[in-house]
Amino acid sequence: MEAANAVIDTRVSIASNNADFYDRLRLFIRARGLAYATEKTYLEWIKRFIKFGKYTSSGQMHLSDVEVFLNHLANDKYCSSNTQATALNALIFLFRECLKQNTEGLMFKNARRKRKVPVVLSCTEAKQVMSHLSGVAYLGVLLMYGAGLRVSEVVRLRIKDIDFQNSALYVMEAKGDKSRRTLLPESARDVLITQINYVQGLLEADMAIGKAGVFMPDALARKWPKAQYELRWQYLLPSNRYSFDPRSNVERRHHISPDLLQKAIKAATFKAGINKRVSCHTFRHSFATELLRQGTDLRAIQEILGHESIETTQIYTHVVGLHERGIVSPADLPGRIV
Repeated sequence: MEAANAVIDTRVSIASNNADFYDRLRLFIRARGLAYATEKTYLEWIKRFIKFGKYTSSGQMHLSDVEVFLNHLANDKYCSSNTQATALNALIFLFRECLKQNTEGLMFKNARRKRKVPVVLSCTEAKQVMSHLSGVAYLGVLLMYGAGLRVSEVVRLRIKDIDFQNSALYVMEAKGDKSRRTLLPESARDVLITQINYVQGLLEADMAIGKAGVFMPDALARKWPKAQYELRWQYLLPSNRYSFDPRSNVERRHHISPDLLQKAIKAATFKAGINKRVSCHTFRHSFATELLRQGTDLRAIQEILGHESIETTQIYTHVVGLHERGIVSPADLPGRIV
């Protein structure tokens, strides 16, 4: 069950004359047009850096301290290269953009980059897991596996993003603030229609008690104030509880938590007897791998998944089995093994 009276995770207004260092930093980040997810990540790493250095004012921070902190992450905390790179980006932004210091010449030990081949499920295994799911959990996983969506993209899908006529799903303002079009699985049509009818009934019930209205991005909330009551803007996977919008303190229905899907997948994987580490992202990996098996062009897969670089998509070439490339184990060749 989801927590009652949750608070919607969104940006809230900050007074321009606020003296708090972190609030001023938030304003600076927003002025640069960075995504909210980036804002949260940068603030988290900057706070860790300040705590590590035990600073009491921004004037105490020096660029050489960044080297010490990054080496600490690599040597003492055994952080991955990706984690170290994220911390570096946050601190470079702090010193170069905010504190106006020259950041050239940083010297530190890079964490060793380990190439990890993603865990994937066969078509049979994926369907075995889904056979132990129901309701919104089943629909969410079906869209991750059938359309290659991230879990964050699934929970934020709105009814307007479903295009039955053109067999497409539209992922709006996804990672990197980019939008894209992907496949609409034929097997999901009836389930989607049933879910949309359910959402319509839920909307009508909420309107009857004065709690209708869905979260809208700030600009659209001002531009189209009545759009929040329209069916097309409602979340496809609404929560079964109400949440507070911190921008207005209005109580309204938000989308389900990604944790709900992750917990359901964990339980379903156990019931299916599959001894793999299966997460929400496993179904996205499995989707991409299956497209590759079908002979889909790597560039097309990159576009469907919304990858910035083709190198990210190329990881799936390491996932497709060797036997699918015509390679046969010597142990499987004719003749007796002595």
